[in-house]
Amino acid sequence: MKIPTLSELTAKGQSPDILFWVGCAGSYDERYKRVTRAFARILLAAEIKFAVLGTEETCTGDPARRAGNEFLFQMQALNNIQLLNGYGVKKIVTACPHCFNTLKNEYPVLGGHYEVLHHSQFLQQLINEGRIKLTDANHYQGRKITYHDSCYLGRANGVYHAPRAVLQALEADLVEMKRCKSRGLCCGAGGAQMFKDAEKGNKEINHERTEEALSTGATTIAVACPFCMTMITDGVKAKEKEQEVKVKDLAELIAEAQGLT
Repeated sequence: MKIPTLSELTAKGQSPDILFWVGCAGSYDERYKRVTRAFARILLAAEIKFAVLGTEETCTGDPARRAGNEFLFQMQALNNIQLLNGYGVKKIVTACPHCFNTLKNEYPVLGGHYEVLHHSQFLQQLINEGRIKLTDANHYQGRKITYHDSCYLGRANGVYHAPRAVLQALEADLVEMKRCKSRGLCCGAGGAQMFKDAEKGNKEINHERTEEALSTGATTIAVACPFCMTMITDGVKAKEKEQEVKVKDLAELIAEAQGLT
């Protein structure tokens, strides 16, 4: 895959329609790299003119702020804003709800004003415009899928419809968990919990959430966040159900249904 960087396009006097913000997990986590590649293949197939920052991209600062290091957050954010404004970036799409929330809601006060979309919203747009074509070999048709709401996508930003619209395009049987949408249960990783040991308790949150997902009878648990991917996957493994139940990101499901994987 040849994905242009923003610096390469700028050197040619060109600019992309969107900047794909890959994020730390999408860049370094082996599992979530597959999501990055799947989404990039979808964009290429839809003939979207996009670019990435490549080695110029750094963390948005979200984990630092959630962990209480405001100085580090502002340092990272201001560096990113200076870079993005220097390139004249107007529209950003990211597959990470944490990056999405930070870029959309927390960068403006520091001078970073951009149109920011989560990849579920952008996928829904492409589907509505007819730019995503599913193949006849879409093996998710009629199969049970349950969707786990990411805290930073759902309760923090009210994005509930777009991920479900994407799954409905697969013509899958979407079965909701008891706690969903505004009442959804956290996977246990948000608010920088991903980077610390859990407090003492009777049960791990991701095990509780995984049990809810498994109780739906779904063979696929759809997620839209790298943290949720890690926590729910670990939960499925803890329940020894990894052979029967797969955890997939929305982009992976769409790419598979398009025959792009």
